Amino acid sequence: MVNVVALARAGHLPPALAVTTLSTILAATGDVAPAIVVALAVAVLSGQLVVGWTNDLIDRDTDMAVHRTDKPLVVGTVTRQAVVTATIVAAVVCIVASLLCGVAAGTVHLVAGVGAALAYNLGVKRTIFSWVPYLLAFGSVPIAVGLASRTGDLPPAWVVAMAALLGVGAHLLNVFPDLDDDAVTGMSGLPHRLGHRRIPAIAAALLVGATVIGVVATQRGSWQWVVLGVVVVVAAVCTRAPGRAPFYATMLIAGIDLAIIVIR
Repeated sequence: MVNVVALARAGHLPPALAVTTLSTILAATGDVAPAIVVALAVAVLSGQLVVGWTNDLIDRDTDMAVHRTDKPLVVGTVTRQAVVTATIVAAVVCIVASLLCGVAAGTVHLVAGVGAALAYNLGVKRTIFSWVPYLLAFGSVPIAVGLASRTGDLPPAWVVAMAALLGVGAHLLNVFPDLDDDAVTGMSGLPHRLGHRRIPAIAAALLVGATVIGVVATQRGSWQWVVLGVVVVVAAVCTRAPGRAPFYATMLIAGIDLAIIVIR
């Protein structure tokens, strides 16, 4: 009997749900048909699970070397075969659901979104270019949503820029708690080269920069400047918090930025 909870943890379910929720809201508040919104939500969630499961499968040996007891594959609460099977099923679902959003939108999601993330898992994360897959994956979300809309229009460049900056910030803060463990296994991506001292400030600047772009591009009222102030505080405080709090702060700021885009 497969431990469903452990399988979900191996798929990094919380961040997967966060990304799926934000993507779905962006589509639902745009000119996207309801059926396509559902297909897009399924495509994003299944794609995120594929990325999470492949990450833990590829990193299993290194995770065991540093005793990552938070990893189900390390502690044995889920088997490798169960994760492999789930990954294959999710990959098929992702491909079908992505293409149901339209060939153009589906291709963008599969290549720039899921494909870039898989490239990260397969080795890009060990290079100075580790930030590129995150930039592509996050930046591709509004593009895929735009192409999936009834008009098929591309989003404004500033929306893509906001998403891309959020992606790079998310990368830095997602890796931040694991820097010590990664040092043992020889990881040398961009966050590892920046180190503990520089990541919080750089990540905060990226997150605030994304919001500034949205505020300047829309300029719909003084409330946006208040929101920008909130983002500055959240970024300054949460990027230095322990554990996964900084990454979830990124998702919170992404939600705030989404509100700026939707209400513009």
